[in-house]
Amino acid sequence: MAETVGFEPTKELPLYTLSRRAPSTTRPRLRMPIRAITIGQVRASSCPLLAAQATKWHDAFMKSQILFCAGLLAAAIFTPSSGALAQEEPEAAPSPNQIVEAARQSEWVAIDPEDLLVMTLAPDAAGTAREVVIQLMPAPFSQGWVGNIRKLARAKWYDDITVNRVQDNYVVQWGDPGYDNPESGETEQKSLPDELKVMAEYEYSSSKIAYRDWRPVALLSAMAARDSRRANGSVAIPSPPSSLNDPEDDYSVTPGFVRGWALTKDGYRTWAPVHCYGMVGVGRGYSPDTGSGAELYTVIGHAPRHLDRNIALVGRIISGMEHLSSLPRGSGALGFYTAEEADKRTPILSVRVASDLPDGQRPQFEYLSTESDTFAQYAEARANRRDPFFIVPAGGADICNIPVPVRAISAGE
Repeated sequence: MAETVGFEPTKELPLYTLSRRAPSTTRPRLRMPIRAITIGQVRASSCPLLAAQATKWHDAFMKSQILFCAGLLAAAIFTPSSGALAQEEPEAAPSPNQIVEAARQSEWVAIDPEDLLVMTLAPDAAGTAREVVIQLMPAPFSQGWVGNIRKLARAKWYDDITVNRVQDNYVVQWGDPGYDNPESGETEQKSLPDELKVMAEYEYSSSKIAYRDWRPVALLSAMAARDSRRANGSVAIPSPPSSLNDPEDDYSVTPGFVRGWALTKDGYRTWAPVHCYGMVGVGRGYSPDTGSGAELYTVIGHAPRHLDRNIALVGRIISGMEHLSSLPRGSGALGFYTAEEADKRTPILSVRVASDLPDGQRPQFEYLSTESDTFAQYAEARANRRDPFFIVPAGGADICNIPVPVRAISAGE
């Protein structure tokens, strides 16, 4: 066969590539994974017209025939019965969970038992025990409320209160049925312990964060790219997604992490915790009331970020979330149980600070350090899934879509 100048039939050259959209700087192009086809494969194909005229690209009609037959051949390549031409299994990129599982033990941080609350609910209808573990926020955030919560737990004030509100796609709230409950019909409230602190509204956020501890999501992207270059020479991972490069999100100037917690930074050098799924906050009335910690709630739906900097966040649920998110929804205002639904209120038998429990009953947990290289790789993978199931990386991740990994550890570890 006569050779065309610049055309080497021994090399594999793609005949056609499909793109569903124009090139973009913010989203990856969507391409059909059509394998390159050699002239040798063309000769062996069932398209004699293509085999005879493969080099006559000046003929427009012939070009259309070539593309048509190339499509037929590509389709055959994707058929399992095509033998040697079958599509090869894609090289698997690690999933976020696999990245976390490969973390070094030195990258995990033990949670102080003084920062853990163990909340025991009444058994369910089948008699199954229900336990929820809450990790309290460390300094400098919400420490007045956190101190009150420890005091309430040690005074056994939470014992025998109930879950009074379950609003679908929003929150579960527990506390005194007579407190700020438009549906209970109860006015008598449980007496609070003496000397609970009263906090100001400015304490919803804090400026007491060292910049060396601050990990904005853009920095996590840079760390992940650096680690990729170290592992693969000069080849870096694809460009980080726009939301990890962009220092802003819809509710703050800069989202990021400090010592295991998702935070946002505003333009005045103050940081605040974020209302992500499973976060625990303090119920309150109208301003200037800031709540005491006697009424608590957790997020069970889409992150209500509009509450950031408007309510005190004091922790997150790290175990037993299913016992709260699956409770029957209230039909009253704001999801409160009505007086007729009083039997739906789930009793809370006890709430204890883990450090006060005997060693054999004390739960132990640890979280993946947000300052670690593994967390940076995990955050990037959450934004750009490349493991085999995914076709197109999302191109970004909301701060609440990068939950900090937490795991239970046994006493012997």
